[in-house]
Amino acid sequence: MEQRSQPERHALGQHEGARRWWTPLGLYFVTHYEGKTIRICGSRDATVTAMDHFFRRKRSGLLKSLISLSLVFASFLMIHRLKVSEKDAAGVKHARDASWCGSECLSFKKGGVKLRWREVSQVRTPEPESVRAPNSSRASWDAQVLNNCSEDASVKKQDWFRRLDPRFHQFVLHRHCRYFPMLINHPEKCGDGEVHLLMVIKSVIEQHDRREAVRKTWGKELTVHGKKIKTLFLLGTPTTGKDSKNLQKLIEYEDLIYNDILQWDFMDTFFNLTLKEVNFLKWFDIYCPGVQFIFKGDDDVFVNTHNLLELIGFKVEDRKEASLFVGDTISKAIPIRNRQSKYFIPKELYDKPYPPYVGGGGFLMSAQLARRLFVVSEDLELYPIDDVFLGMCLQKLGVAPEMHPGFRTFGITRHRVSPMNREPCFYRELIVVHKLSAQELLRMWSVAHSQDLLCAQRTSV
Repeated sequence: MEQRSQPERHALGQHEGARRWWTPLGLYFVTHYEGKTIRICGSRDATVTAMDHFFRRKRSGLLKSLISLSLVFASFLMIHRLKVSEKDAAGVKHARDASWCGSECLSFKKGGVKLRWREVSQVRTPEPESVRAPNSSRASWDAQVLNNCSEDASVKKQDWFRRLDPRFHQFVLHRHCRYFPMLINHPEKCGDGEVHLLMVIKSVIEQHDRREAVRKTWGKELTVHGKKIKTLFLLGTPTTGKDSKNLQKLIEYEDLIYNDILQWDFMDTFFNLTLKEVNFLKWFDIYCPGVQFIFKGDDDVFVNTHNLLELIGFKVEDRKEASLFVGDTISKAIPIRNRQSKYFIPKELYDKPYPPYVGGGGFLMSAQLARRLFVVSEDLELYPIDDVFLGMCLQKLGVAPEMHPGFRTFGITRHRVSPMNREPCFYRELIVVHKLSAQELLRMWSVAHSQDLLCAQRTSV
């Protein structure tokens, strides 16, 4: 972990609502003050000095002028370094498409609903070849044909659509738009010999700290007893109202360092999580013929890699790996009708019990089943809850997801305040635990793997 001086930690710790990223070019700092968004891009010294003055003194007059000059200087420094970096790297420009961004992009106004569409004509800046697929490989991803995806006007004439909650209108009108152009691709990820386990993590651009924690813990790429483990993060693009240009630059430089990000040109919203599922399944079918197993989860879970590999070994020994799909299975669930719930589904959209499905916090499946899921998913209409959509795919294949007590996608106990949820001996015995912050994950990983930790021979919950 990077060490910081005491003044620097003090200056950056003054404001709890701030977000910051260290990049190869310095610090990118975002915070809010008096209703305004403040961003600082530049070297560490310039940034920390400006923030220290701003948050500790908050003086007006001359001080504000000095801060403004510092911000201007830091911005020019950042732009200059970006230009120098781009001149040294060959790249390809990507045209952006008008992809739908989900219910979060809807602005409810008196008299109707106004949809905020993304810019269509923006062109991305050149990207380093080290983080982009070669032209020959990138041509294998053929989703560029959907650049002009338009709404299905015929749906508007149906009675059930007129009764449908407006939050779901754009999802229904555009759910035939299934595959999207790739902005960051790594076709070589599965090409380095046979990969035993591919760790696939859903994330969003802003959650840099979570990705860093995962890379330092259970997502670290390594070889265990000759079995290769590789890691990939799945991302979309920033949602409306965020600093898309700077965030995109940051994710491109992050990928330049780690080479572990797949990014598609659709907005990262809750409804679009299903797009991550189907786009990844298609990507996996194209680029990963040598992978044997896939763990798919969120960026806020704890995964005991040793126990996960043991589970795979047991399934292989029992010759039950072909249709392996195991996790925290949810059976006999019904759609939630509470309009305030994140998982609200109106009757017009779905009006029957859900098939068995697993909690999306983390599950394990075989590569053979993943390829079958890709094929069957193309014949199913997209559903706004990604976990349930995969359950629908499994049902069509006639495969029942397996329940395993080592997968705790709702915590060790469902009572968040229970001390059991922070007991490291349980983490030694389990496979997946949801949910932890980046700091909690790093701390629990260290404690659970410490030789000084003494636990009973068997710990049960």
